[in-house]
Amino acid sequence: MNEKEPTSGSKRGVDREIMRLAVPALGALVAEPLFLLTDSALVGHLGLVPLAGLGIASVVLQTIIGLLVFLAYATTPAVARRLGAGDERGGVSVGIDGMWLALGLGIVLAAAAALLTPGLVSLFGPSVAVAEQATTYLSISMIGLPAMLIVFAATGLLRGLQDTRTPLVVAVGGFGANAALNALLIYGAGWGIAGSAWGTVIAQWGMVAAYVVVILRHARRTGATIRPQRDGIRSSALSGGWLLVRTAALRAALVIATVVATGIGTAELAGFHVVLTVFSTMAFALDALAIAAQALVGKGLGASDVDFVRAVLRRCLLWGVGGGAVLALVLAAVSPAAGLLFTGSAETAALIAPSLVVLAVGTPLAGYVFVLDGVLIGAGDVRYLALTGIVNLAVFVPLALAAATWGGTGAAGLAWLTAAFAIGYIAARATTLGLRARGDAWQRTGV
Repeated sequence: MNEKEPTSGSKRGVDREIMRLAVPALGALVAEPLFLLTDSALVGHLGLVPLAGLGIASVVLQTIIGLLVFLAYATTPAVARRLGAGDERGGVSVGIDGMWLALGLGIVLAAAAALLTPGLVSLFGPSVAVAEQATTYLSISMIGLPAMLIVFAATGLLRGLQDTRTPLVVAVGGFGANAALNALLIYGAGWGIAGSAWGTVIAQWGMVAAYVVVILRHARRTGATIRPQRDGIRSSALSGGWLLVRTAALRAALVIATVVATGIGTAELAGFHVVLTVFSTMAFALDALAIAAQALVGKGLGASDVDFVRAVLRRCLLWGVGGGAVLALVLAAVSPAAGLLFTGSAETAALIAPSLVVLAVGTPLAGYVFVLDGVLIGAGDVRYLALTGIVNLAVFVPLALAAATWGGTGAAGLAWLTAAFAIGYIAARATTLGLRARGDAWQRTGV
């Protein structure tokens, strides 16, 4: 494809558009895993057993929620394409239908997961004490599951409207409430890990209330209906099918890695939970560029402006890899002491430190991966993402098994498992995404 290379002025213009969306998105995305970071830090000081229980519960909960992240990822480009084509009312309607779908799915899944909680926990093979802590946290957290899915859909709607500031405000407010409630209920009320779960649930439903107020204003402004539309809900569900497969492959990799960590030992499981928490936090930070790419690529393709779309791709990649390198340096520098933030134990900090260095090595490549993932989601190229997600998972499985078989225990075993996930698996994703982005099959224009 022949492309017109953007001038330096247009590059600055594209950078401004990216930063206008990415900077607020960064704050919102970092605030989301801070829910888990806060839980981990507060629960970690209760001891290794509650922290290990939280590790299992978090993987189960995040897997359920993560499988339905398409409620945001499918909504953002759908709304953005309509906005680019001049149909803002249609875009708002699509987003509201996504919120109704989120509510329905959330209620059904919360009820089913609450019944299945003991069985889900037992799949990891934990000790009786760890299983009890995990079951307590999960059982309470199911009450907040519909709220989290509604937040996904509402956030996707606003991102599609090129608004990432409102999600930032809501996320910061939710994080502040979560932190205060957790401290009060865990230690003030003496509820232990149950207090952590209740604090998060209350904060999640508070975020839903804030989003409903904002989106009702958009509906009144554009004349969009707030009633659920059967065709719109069905369209949202169908468009998210491939994204569900793609996300299932990602979550399967996390579950496999956690199962391997459980087999190594309780201390290693607790340490791997901390590693995954740090990885998720950095991933959300880097994903700010992917969110900007989703919104801008969707809008650009809706307006049939392919040159702008390619410029967004190039500039986001530059920012993504560079941002990953900066985060890598910071993580490597703080790795010796980072474990103390979660457990207060020098022994646990020493166990985790080598794995955090390994994680730092893979972070620039992760920046490349997250940007390309966002670009292709924004373009609606979800079938390719789903199919290659299965391929990437097939690459990771033998790496995880090798770490379990030959990695050993302690800090070395944990570091090998981290390398299999944060370097091996990410490299597989980088290969499949990079090959696709080099062509132009994903650049389908119009609504």
